[in-house]
Amino acid sequence: MGIGWKNAKKAVGRTPGFYSCTKQDMKHVGWCVEKNIKIAVVPNWDGRNNEWKIELNINKKIHTDPKVYKDKEALAKMYEYYKYYYDKYNKTNK
Repeated sequence: MGIGWKNAKKAVGRTPGFYSCTKQDMKHVGWCVEKNIKIAVVPNWDGRNNEWKIELNINKKIHTDPKVYKDKEALAKMYEYYKYYYDKYNKTNK
């Protein structure tokens, strides 16, 4: 008998689902991450399973969007934030 995960319990977690991002979205994300601007969808632990918040980590200072979002709406908002910061600070973009 081998060692394995056969009898292990499945880990239960939260996921906002899948969001089909574009090449442009990934361009914004890559540029922002290079500039120490990182944005994440995090669970709203005080809410329901489908509620999320957006956490912005800008130069190691963490800010949280006070609004609560539902699943894919949260993912779309995350990419919207990435585009906002890309447009605001990318001077070669103009």
